[in-house]
Amino acid sequence: MASRRPDSFDGLGYRGRDDPLYGASFPGRSTGVPAELQHHQWVTTPPDIPGSRNLHHGERTPHGEDPLAEHRGPGGPGAAGGWEAPQPGVPPVEQLNRFAGFGIGLVSLFTENVLAHPCIVLRRQCQVNYHGRCYHLTPFSAVVVMYAITKAQGPKALWKGMGSTFIVHGITLGAEGIISEFTPLPRELPHRWSWKQLAGHLLLKGLTAMVALPFYCSSLIETVQSEIVRDESSSGLLDCVREGLARLLGVGAPHSHRLLPLSSLLLPAALHAVLRYAIAASVQRVFLWLHQRSKKQRLDPSNPLDGYFPELAAAWAGSLVADVLVFPLETALHRLSLQGTRTIIDATDGVVAVGNGGSPLVLPVNSQYDGFSECLHAIRRKEGVAGYYRGFGALVAQYALHGALLAAARTLLRLLLLDGKH
Repeated sequence: MASRRPDSFDGLGYRGRDDPLYGASFPGRSTGVPAELQHHQWVTTPPDIPGSRNLHHGERTPHGEDPLAEHRGPGGPGAAGGWEAPQPGVPPVEQLNRFAGFGIGLVSLFTENVLAHPCIVLRRQCQVNYHGRCYHLTPFSAVVVMYAITKAQGPKALWKGMGSTFIVHGITLGAEGIISEFTPLPRELPHRWSWKQLAGHLLLKGLTAMVALPFYCSSLIETVQSEIVRDESSSGLLDCVREGLARLLGVGAPHSHRLLPLSSLLLPAALHAVLRYAIAASVQRVFLWLHQRSKKQRLDPSNPLDGYFPELAAAWAGSLVADVLVFPLETALHRLSLQGTRTIIDATDGVVAVGNGGSPLVLPVNSQYDGFSECLHAIRRKEGVAGYYRGFGALVAQYALHGALLAAARTLLRLLLLDGKH
């Protein structure tokens, strides 16, 4: 329910590159300046803007004075105008660094929210299908089922509900911002935080999950609902918002009497969101600390990607560990959220109905759990410990795809940066 993107990522660079966590072991970004002038770093601007080249330490360069004139000589390029003209065909190092960070971040977001969506669809279908004989604990069986569904219903069947997931992300971010503005709960923790600030920050995450819960439930239905029974004429992009408000207000189409009230789902949703966020943030922090220690003795100043890739890799590792540890809670939360909604899902065992034109068999969700704790005990009693991890293979495939594309993007951009320098 929370966004997996790092809080410090802004699309072009990172607010955390000056974070004391990195210390002095990370090299500066302006690698094209001589070593003796590393403390004189400025932004080159046209000479018709007087005093526009501000130094990092608050100093100002007078118009017409060039600190690098003695290194270029009296006849060097740009000496007459008081500014250094960029060499044609060679992009600035800072521009290359920004392009690298933006490219890697874009690949990470696209993979996490678009390419990995079929894995999320199958994982949720396996979690709510307590009738399935195959638990799909390995990615191989999960890929086989995804291929069978795609072959029978088309690729659209694996990307269903993707628009509603973006809507839920937007509602979550908006609710978090509004609550933090009108309450003393901090949206971000400072570098030196207190236990009171930490408790308020986690409370904010829990309250945000509660606000987004009805819309999350409607998005879950769109994600697992079979395309065979979906009515395209009545479906729209804002159905997630409409159905979420209908469930919140208790109006709309009648549901089964087994439908649980939202009040019984508030605590499990908040617990799942807080635990997932706390685990992911802790693992991310430890990963960056270990990366800093391992890089102290073998820095590579010629690789500007060292300033961008560690945070995305740490976020990937934190999300993976958090999703693995809270997987049983997510399974129970999805079953309780779907109970009583009369949702029909695809068969995750790959069974094909012989009397329906070769279309995949669909199954109704008819669970009868009384609450969160009873759901956990029923899964353990009827399905065993492995029942908590139905669809775990789809999770492994999701993060394997994400990690592979992230590493490939880093390698490709590193080659492009090296070619640009030369």
